[in-house]
Amino acid sequence: MGRRKRSFFKNVFSFSTLIIIIMLILYGRLVFLAVSPEIDGIDMAHFARQRNTANIRLPAQRGNIYDVNGLNLATSVSSYTVIAFIDESRTTNPNRPHHVVDKQKTAEILAPILDMEVDYIYRLLNRRGYQVELGPGGRDITETTRREIAALNLPGISFIKKPDRHYPNGDFASYIIGYVRRFEEVVENDGLRRINYNIVGELGIESRYNELLSGEDGQLIYQRDRFGNRIPETPQTRVPAVDGHDIYLTIDSGVQRFLESAVKDVARTYQPEWIQISVLEAKTGRILGSATTPSYDPNRLNIVNYENPLTSFPFEPGSTMKTFTYMCAMEHGLYNENSLIQSGKMQIYDRTISDWRSEGWGRITFDEGFKYSSNVVAANLVKNLKPYELYDCFHRYGFGQKTEIELPREFSGSLPFVNQVEKANAAFGQGLSTTAIQHLQGLTMIANDGYKIKPAIIDRIYDPNLKEDVYQHEVEKTKVVEQAIADKMKQLLYSVVHEEGGTGHLYRNNSFDIIGKTGTAQIFNPATGQYLFGEHNYIYSFAGMFPYEDPEIIIYAAMKKPTHSRHLGMLYAVDEIIENIGKYFNIGFDKKPKEELNFYQTENYVNQLTVDVKEVYQEKNVELIVIGNGDRIIKQFPENDTLLLPNDKLFLVTNGDEIKMADVIGWSRKHLMLYLSIIDVDYEIEGYGFVKTQSISPDTLLDEETILKFTLEANNFSQ
Repeated sequence: MGRRKRSFFKNVFSFSTLIIIIMLILYGRLVFLAVSPEIDGIDMAHFARQRNTANIRLPAQRGNIYDVNGLNLATSVSSYTVIAFIDESRTTNPNRPHHVVDKQKTAEILAPILDMEVDYIYRLLNRRGYQVELGPGGRDITETTRREIAALNLPGISFIKKPDRHYPNGDFASYIIGYVRRFEEVVENDGLRRINYNIVGELGIESRYNELLSGEDGQLIYQRDRFGNRIPETPQTRVPAVDGHDIYLTIDSGVQRFLESAVKDVARTYQPEWIQISVLEAKTGRILGSATTPSYDPNRLNIVNYENPLTSFPFEPGSTMKTFTYMCAMEHGLYNENSLIQSGKMQIYDRTISDWRSEGWGRITFDEGFKYSSNVVAANLVKNLKPYELYDCFHRYGFGQKTEIELPREFSGSLPFVNQVEKANAAFGQGLSTTAIQHLQGLTMIANDGYKIKPAIIDRIYDPNLKEDVYQHEVEKTKVVEQAIADKMKQLLYSVVHEEGGTGHLYRNNSFDIIGKTGTAQIFNPATGQYLFGEHNYIYSFAGMFPYEDPEIIIYAAMKKPTHSRHLGMLYAVDEIIENIGKYFNIGFDKKPKEELNFYQTENYVNQLTVDVKEVYQEKNVELIVIGNGDRIIKQFPENDTLLLPNDKLFLVTNGDEIKMADVIGWSRKHLMLYLSIIDVDYEIEGYGFVKTQSISPDTLLDEETILKFTLEANNFSQ
């Protein structure tokens, strides 16, 4: 018995001792945790702060892009996604719920606003989780819709703000401006999920100056509860965002409007693979406008080609290169105005060089060879030049290298000729590649007494934080050739357009002394190693300037593989552009009086009274085409914020059912096709150009059985 008692007490003592030892160890660990700044390599104070600290990004405002006159071309806007908090734990006070309480009622109220089915929203609200997006109707809603929903004060309904980019003019200088993409970055911190949105430029100015436009994000740091809300009366730190810079382009929206209208007209009528036209201010190098088709709307990103034709479309230029071949020959003292060259054909080793007119023009001078665009004369002109000497000239003139204009992905083209045959081909623009911007830059030498002007697309950059310009464009010029050579080239370019037999005689304009050089280049097929054959398998181009005596405007136009009429489509475009630019800037008039050219910017006329809109345009030189006999406007073409030129047409569709035939005589094909698409009747069209006849008289009531017939013909250009 005594032994059992001693054994029992001994066991109790051992167990108690073990308990005491364990408690001492735990207590020691607790003391260590309390006093030690670091445990297992982890800074405990920092760890604790992180678990209770919210670090919220304060996005910087992306800078705007403007034209040279301050017209907004790209601006930052916000869109929103509707979210619903469905976790009941978010509500701590039943009298002020922070989650969706009545799911059926909430679904019924939101359905018509978000254009979604009630049942679908209700199913979303019954999902498991902390929150849910009410998509697709609740994604990317406008500020107006957000305010409408917010005013309903629905418990648990909130919004995620998303930065976005808006291009007010749509498909307008889009390869220059570029576009952005929005990327989502999911950030999770202690069970709380947050989405940061990043805007990144991917083309044009948006890409090249993405960092400058983006600015620097700020941050807000505060102590939070488990729902992410700030704990009252706790400190917070705010580091303000640095907003992005605003960029003002050299683009003049007036000039750009001329170019956009012209290239779209040509594209509809002649259906080339592409057409591009750019205009440069001769004395400053500023690009005033650059348009191409096919193009794209940066709001929709309906893009099929990611290269800017102005800077990134190298192609064989053809005879426009003869301008620079002649300059090089003059520099080397090889230009003898009295020399006579047998045109038609010439042999260089095993290669026969031919003129576009196979029989030639007999024995002609170098001057005549330029006017007639003789390949044989151009090849003879450089006969005594070594290939590297011609290469050196072209390179100094700006070819085979980048102009360094402020646009991304500029191509340098190539000057690969190394032997006599290749040099002869290069003399008339074959076997080398150039870009449009290089030709515009090259022509500045002729317009500026031998000085080459570097092209520019940025006029100034404004820092909204400093409230001042941090960059302003300054003219960069380099003396390349003597004035006498530039003057001689102006005379030769004048002969091409204004003298009998000149290849550019169709570009002659009775109002403007335009001078220039045409080009018709074969298209090399790398797959076959040969040039394409066929009547229209060419790139047609025109490089010109005006006025003749002291050029102020330089224009370069090129068009690839039109379906018919060769140079004709580009001729119409260039003629229209020159007329409009001359009036716009009051320059270059020779026989017509100067006149002021005003622009009108459309507003949103939808839902306005027809009579009120008519009154607005009563004193403006814009033709209103009212479709239907209704008292209110239901559609308009073009839409709001579009620049209209004098004699442009504004189509207004009313809520009336009676549609009468308009007087379309003299309309362009562009305006006719727009009108026909609106009234939606069957039609037949014969010819190209402008409307000459219409089968139904104006003011005739149209019906579903109506078939309209039109004949079109080209304008007569001065010869």
